[in-house]
Formats: sequence, structure tokens, C-alpha cells
Amino acid sequence: MASLVHPVILSGGTGTRLWPLSRTLRPKQLLQLTSDRSMLQETVARVGADGFAEPTILCNDEHRFLIAEQLRDMAVRPQALVLEPIGRNTAPAATVAALMLAKDDPQAVMLLLPSDHRIGDVPAFHAAVATAVAAAREGSLVTFGIPASSPEVGYGYIRRGEPLADVPGCFHIDRFIEKPDLATAKTYVGNPEYAWNSGMFVFRVDVFLDEVRRLAPEMLALCEQALAEATADTDFLRLAIEPFSAIKGESIDYAVMEHTRKGAIVPAEMAWNDVGSWSALWDISPHDADGNVIMGEALTLDASNCYIRADGNLIAALGIDNLIVIATDDCVLVAAKDRAQDVKKIVEAVEQAGRSEHYVHRRVFRPWGWYRLINSGDRYQVKEIVVNPGERLSRQMHHHRAEHWIVVSGTALVSKGNENFYITEDHSTYIPHATRHSLENPGKIPLRLIEVQSGAYLGEDDIVRFDDIYGRAAIPAK
Repeated sequence: MASLVHPVILSGGTGTRLWPLSRTLRPKQLLQLTSDRSMLQETVARVGADGFAEPTILCNDEHRFLIAEQLRDMAVRPQALVLEPIGRNTAPAATVAALMLAKDDPQAVMLLLPSDHRIGDVPAFHAAVATAVAAAREGSLVTFGIPASSPEVGYGYIRRGEPLADVPGCFHIDRFIEKPDLATAKTYVGNPEYAWNSGMFVFRVDVFLDEVRRLAPEMLALCEQALAEATADTDFLRLAIEPFSAIKGESIDYAVMEHTRKGAIVPAEMAWNDVGSWSALWDISPHDADGNVIMGEALTLDASNCYIRADGNLIAALGIDNLIVIATDDCVLVAAKDRAQDVKKIVEAVEQAGRSEHYVHRRVFRPWGWYRLINSGDRYQVKEIVVNPGERLSRQMHHHRAEHWIVVSGTALVSKGNENFYITEDHSTYIPHATRHSLENPGKIPLRLIEVQSGAYLGEDDIVRFDDIYGRAAIPAK
């Protein structure tokens, strides 16, 4: 690749089909599902080779600190971390990123990637990108087609046309095909003219923006306004709420690729999987002699062809076949493996029932660390709190609750009213309601404590924040 390719990684999804592990506040791209790194980290690592610029990340506002922390763990400093105030699908996100890159180089080549795909053959991915870049430099809007190895009815397909002149391995796009029925999908298996639509793209930003201007001028104008009125927030760029929220949410396929005459496709076998369901994870994971995939603490007897994942609790499975069994610390999913695509319906039912398990785990991550609900009852709740070294909770006050902190390990620097003092292991302090207070870890090891809250109202929205080193305003956080 003659000059740097600019990766743009989209991390705005929620991954409801991988519930209960994937939830709104910690979706699948931020989880370790296929390796000891999160899906997002795997995507970033994939474009960490020579020829790639540092990535630009577009993400949900609620995930910003988690993503920043995961990038820090990899020693990656992104070109930008762009916060979307509301999800508007991939076309607006791609347009905003293209506008940003065009400011420095109108002919910059952009590689648009979802953050939640698995690619098992990275050299094949790099080779396909090199082919796509060659076509993009000549003015094509390029996507990648994955040869259909099975009759998937959950994927969109692309039919390729004639070869692209002067770019071996690249073809014109003949047409896009919506998710087919099973009989039609079976005819695509092994047919080189048809491929799964991977959702990954390469294009020159000026060519892409010209097509957006022609096909979706209103969206382009609103993206330009959202970017022009964006505000810097510590390490983040926060898009303006009003113009971005006014955008009609559309995919890049629907808004641009299905209508442009510049579309091209690079067929590429790269061991790709969009990890869109538990059955997809079963497909790509190592199986035992009985065809089971077992993660975490599980015992099986006469169980076969199951995906079993225990996250903190023992699962004992007896006489089951072709099931998905997922246990977290607050709920259990049991589903037929051939119904894996319908898990999202269970998530909708959980939300409609007024419960919170679709939204948040018991362990809630914050920029300073995390907390976990241990127990709760009438007028009390108990939490475990871990504060990372050098981090500090905001200076705050609660109107309706008092708090008792007991340090389990580490050292806490406490501010309470006009007092500042340290407490260490096996010591405690009491914070009355309506008292300004803050908590800091001045040490080099994590600070772990137990917090007992008591009062008439214990909701996380009972907070008045006076200062915050993370730039948060009225966010319902500890």
C-alpha cells in the first residue's frame, strides 16, 4: 500500500443476540468472546500492521471510558474517539469519519470496519485489503464478499459482475440481495458469483462523499453540522446532539452502496464470522468429543452439541442436546441452538417486563474502576467497589442515603465535608446523607472496599456531582 490506509472502526451496536453476556452498557464488541482480548481489541490489532494509520473509533457515549481503557491496555492512541449522541446506523457514522479525514487529505483511503467481527486468517484479510485499496484509489467503493459456505438466511448477499479492469481479484457489483429464504440460500453455496455481504468497506473519502452528496444530501448536511458543532470532551469528540439526532438512520448499504454505479467487490476467504449469535460462537469454537463447547465451570453427563458458558456459577448439564446454556451472576439463558437468532426476542421481553437485566450487569464499569451489587433489600444495599490506582470518584452528595465504607485492601483517601484523611485495610468511615464527599486511590494497587448504603431512596440518580476529573455531567453514576 503506497500510503497509509485509515481504519475507521464502528462500535455502536448492542449485540442483543448474545445476551445475557452482551448488554446495553457492555455489548459484545467489548467482551472477550473468541480470545483473551475483546472483539474491539482484536479489530484494532488487525489493523496495527505497517501501512495502516492509527484508528478512528466511533462509539456510543455510554461506552467511551470502557473503549478508552481497552485502547490504553493495547498502548494504542487513536486518531479520534468520536461519540455519537444516538445510534443512527452505519451511513451517518461513515460520513462523519469521511468528513474528518477529508479535512487533512481529500483523497485519503478509508477502511470501514465493524468492531464485532472475527477474522481467523489475518494475512488473507490484509491481502484482500490491499486489493480493495488498489480499486479504491481508482475511484471504486469497495466491499468484501465472503464465499458462502453454508445457506445462511441471516446474511445479506452480493452478486458479483464483470472483473474490474486493471485490478485483479476485484469485480463490479451486479446487485445486492436481501436475506434470502433457505431454498434460495442453498443455491448460493459454492457458487462463486454469490457471496455474503461482510459489512466492511474501502473507499477514497472524496469519492464516497461525492456519492453521499448525490444520493443522501440531507444526511450529508446534517453530518457536516453535527461535526462543525462538535465539542471536545477530554480525549473525546462529542458530535452535536440536535443535528445528529435529526438524521434518518440508514446503513451504508442502503444509503449508498445499493444505488451507486461505483460499487466493487473483492471476494475473500478470510475465516470471517460476524459472531451474531451463540450458535455462531459454537461454530467457530473448539469442541470436545461430544461436540460441546464449554466455557467456565461446567460439568456435563450425556450432553452433546451444546454451547455451555458459566460466568461465575457452576453449570451441571445432564442429558441435553443442541442447547445453549449461559449463566451469569444474575440470570440464566437456556435456548434451543436452532433458535439462537431469537434471543433478541427474550431481551425485548425482559425490557418490557420493566427489568434491568437487558441493560446492565451486576458489575458496572466506570472510568475509575467498577462496582458490583452484592445484596439489596428494604432501605439498604451492599456493593463491592474497586478503584484503580490513581483514580478518583467525583466529589458528590446524596440527598436520601448514607454510606458506610469498609476498606478490604489498598488505601483510600477520603474527603468528607471539610476533612481529608486516609483509611486502610480493616478500617472504615461513615458518610452521612447530604454530606459532600469523594473517594480516591492514591496507591499503586487497586483499592477494594465494601459500601453499605442505607436510606429511603437508593437509586443511582440520587447524586449531586460538584466536580469530576472525567468530564461527566449529570450521568447516573457512583
